[in-house]
Amino acid sequence: MAEAETRRRTRGGGGAARRAERSAVSVETAKYIERNIPNFEVLTEEALDIIESNAETVLAEIGVNFVNNPAALDRWRAAGAEVDGERVRIPRGLAKKLCATAPKEFTQHARNPERNVVIGGKNLVLAPVYGPPFVHDVEKGRRYATIEDFRNFVKLGYMSKWLHHSGGTVCEPTDIPVNKRHLDMLLAHMTLSDKPFMGSVTEPSRAQDSVDMCKILFGEEFVQQNTVMTSLININSPMTFDDTMMGALEVYAANNQACIISPFIVGGAMAPVSVAGTLTQVMAECLAGIAYSQIVRPGAPVIMGAFVTSIDMNSGAPTFGTPEAAHITYGAGQLARRLGLPYRSAGSFCGSKLPDAQAAYETANSLNMGLLAGVNFMLHSCGWLEGGLVSSYEKFVMDADQLGCLHHLARGVDIDENAQAMDAIREVGPGGHYLGCAHTQANFKTAFWRSDLFDYKPFETWSEEGARDTMALASVRVKRQLETYQQPALDPAIAEALEAFVAQKKAEAPDAFM
Repeated sequence: MAEAETRRRTRGGGGAARRAERSAVSVETAKYIERNIPNFEVLTEEALDIIESNAETVLAEIGVNFVNNPAALDRWRAAGAEVDGERVRIPRGLAKKLCATAPKEFTQHARNPERNVVIGGKNLVLAPVYGPPFVHDVEKGRRYATIEDFRNFVKLGYMSKWLHHSGGTVCEPTDIPVNKRHLDMLLAHMTLSDKPFMGSVTEPSRAQDSVDMCKILFGEEFVQQNTVMTSLININSPMTFDDTMMGALEVYAANNQACIISPFIVGGAMAPVSVAGTLTQVMAECLAGIAYSQIVRPGAPVIMGAFVTSIDMNSGAPTFGTPEAAHITYGAGQLARRLGLPYRSAGSFCGSKLPDAQAAYETANSLNMGLLAGVNFMLHSCGWLEGGLVSSYEKFVMDADQLGCLHHLARGVDIDENAQAMDAIREVGPGGHYLGCAHTQANFKTAFWRSDLFDYKPFETWSEEGARDTMALASVRVKRQLETYQQPALDPAIAEALEAFVAQKKAEAPDAFM
């Protein structure tokens, strides 16, 4: 009875909901990127054929492990695979045949329909950093993340014009019990932002909690018929599918919610040191994971993922922004397009401990390769620091600012009459300048992309204002965005129902920090 009453109230809205909507301040968010530039392709058709064939050989002869998951083994056996213990060998062609039911693109709905995103095709959706247990800012330094930090990052993501997605675990709130923190994180995404978000994958029951909370936010019928979450399912490379991640995948696929099926590759450790060998393993793992999602529910939305980094052979530390990672990212994009699936890769990757020159170089390389590789969903697009161990406040806004460059690069080159500028060339003629000509006056406001963060002032002015570097400017921007943040409107009945759900779930189990 209470659940039915909640559903009636959440759909009804009422005067309080309308008043909240009228009083809300809308934050500008750019539409997801629609590319008008070609993808960069490094592999020939012959190379693609070889890698696909080798991946099929891996699945048929070596196989993959589905551990601690008898139900998955039964599903594979029924689908025609050979099951030996926990090893699953998939006959050539079977995985690709199963993958064929996955949609080429899909819409993820936000609670604000203006923020809906279409994942696939020529589109690129940008989402923030995911998973770091630490945070860093210039005032407090490096420290374990808290739920206050988490909420701050959700607010910064909501305030960022070029971010289309609120993400998932933007940092790991270590002050909340492990078995309950997913509830607080989901509540933050649902109430502090109106952009699309990700669900929990750390335990199948937490994935179910994510679905149940979405039913409160969107309405049960809407969730049954639409995709409202995209969630990250990592494969334990090499070629191992654990029961935790697969259990979460099973919940999401059964409920028609999207999963990113993504190997976690550190070249030389979790995959071969060669580009072709790594691509073969990536392809085999993705084929098996995506095929399994379609066994659970044909037509369930999925994204083919490739998280790829190389390794420093002296220290064992992961390295980012490298040519090898770029080659793998470009090649995996070609393989995803061959399968007709949306593609996830790239991000603001760097190994630096501070938002310094190393961070900037590595991040720029990683972001640009993602745009050119045809990535459709870019997790970690802002805030990543120290190999993914740290969510940085300053780097979050620095990266988010630079995502504007990706939007403008993706637009391509206009060639209409105005862009040809023949009138300007005639007006100025030899030896003149274009500063005052009619074409410049008509176009100067939109002609060039301009950072909202960088300092373009003359040296003297910059020096008089404190000679601030980019990290100092970013720190000011973080404070300003958090101070001016205003929560997007939400029906009070829905907010109340979400909080009641979280409180009830927390009361049902003792705290656990393992």
